[in-house]
Order: sequence, then C-alpha cells, then structure tokens
Amino acid sequence: MRAILVALYSACAYLLFLATFLYAIGFVEGVLVPKTIDSGVPGDLLTSFAIDAALLGLFAVQHSVMARPAFKRAWTRIIPEAAERSTYVLCATAALALLLWQWRPAPQIVWSVDDPLWAGVIRVVSWSGWALLLASTFLISHFHLFGLSQGFSRILKLREPDTTFVTPLFYRWIRHPLYLGFILAFWAAPRMSLGHLFFAVATTGYILIGIWFEERDLVAQFGDRYLRYRQTAGMLLPRLRSPAIARAPRETQV
Repeated sequence: MRAILVALYSACAYLLFLATFLYAIGFVEGVLVPKTIDSGVPGDLLTSFAIDAALLGLFAVQHSVMARPAFKRAWTRIIPEAAERSTYVLCATAALALLLWQWRPAPQIVWSVDDPLWAGVIRVVSWSGWALLLASTFLISHFHLFGLSQGFSRILKLREPDTTFVTPLFYRWIRHPLYLGFILAFWAAPRMSLGHLFFAVATTGYILIGIWFEERDLVAQFGDRYLRYRQTAGMLLPRLRSPAIARAPRETQV
C-alpha cells in the first residue's frame, strides 16, 4: 500500500508540474494563457519590482536549498526516500505557480523589433530554447529528474541506476544545455518589456549562481572526471574543438 501511495504521489506531483510548466511557457511567450508576463494593471514600478524580486527569490531559495545533498539527507529522515524528488518537484511547482499568479507587470517597452522577418527569427530562437530544454531533460533521464522513476520503483521493480558519466548529444559540447534553453527562451523576445527584462536578468543571474553550486557538488562527487570534462566542454556555449572522451554527469542537481 505504501508503494502505491508513493507512486500516486509521484504521478500527481509530475502532472501538476507539467501543467504549471506549460502555463509558464505561455506566460513568457505571451500566448494561450489568461495571464502573461506583461498582462495586468501596472502599479508603482518600485513596488512591482520588489514583489517580483521576492517571488523570484522564493523560487530560487526553494530550488537551490532543496537540491543540495545535505538537505536531501536530512529530508529523507522525514519522508520516504522514493518520494524525495517528487516532493522537491511539488514544492518547486508551488513556488512557480505563486510567481505566475502574483507577478506584477512593467509593460514599458525596452526594445521592439517590428520587421516581421526578424521578429519571426527571434521567436524561432525562443521556441528553440524551450525545445532544447525539453530535449535535455530526456537526455539526462526525464522521468528520474522529475521523480517518477523513484516513485514507481517498488511497483515496477525498477533498480535505481548508478550515477554514471555519459555525453549524450548536446552534453558532448555544452555542460548545461538545459540552462542554455532557459536563457534562449527568456531573452529572445521581439518585444521586450521592462518587466520581461527584469525577469530575464534575474533568472539568468540565478542560473549562473545555480551552476556554480551544482558544479561544486559534481566536483565533490566525481572529482577529476568532472574537472576533465569541464576542460573539454563549455558551460553554456560549445568550445570549438573536438570533445574528449571525458564524460558528463547524467543527473542535474539544481
């Protein structure tokens, strides 16, 4: 019974995440959702930025603290280990949903590309970022990353895979293609508002800080193997040389 409950919990957490994440894509791109990054009644600019910064900060703290190995070890003394990742996903989803709900717009235009051709090119880059992000999750084991493999492990008699080094596709040249996807999606906007720019700057800053923490953990876990990999693959942009045999970690910590 406990295994069934953990599996149902994992499935519900994943479905809630999926729905919220799809909404977040529409929120950033300004399509198909009732509230976007620029919609709503603008308020005082400083107040809006303060609220938005608090929402982004809450998401960043939750996302980073719960991803740290020390927190995981303490947390799994309280909840089943098989539900740890799903709980992380559920908390991240709640923080993201709060951000989408309470975001304050600042619609003042920073730049606008009016030429239909170039505006279309920029939109393609943005959507390509979302595609790169999604593809990267499957390259590093999508269902494990979002807790489904752990949640269903007892029911399906799945064995927890060893954390190994591989270089699937993008990871042969870029250490963090998933984060690169976020950056492309957030920055490639033919019409950039002040609020959208604030969002892009803040999330990019968090990504860079998160990469530092993540790579510190990966060096501690994999030692020289990760250090060699870091010398052969760029962080967010590919290095223009043939990748070495060094391998990339399958899991993402942040």
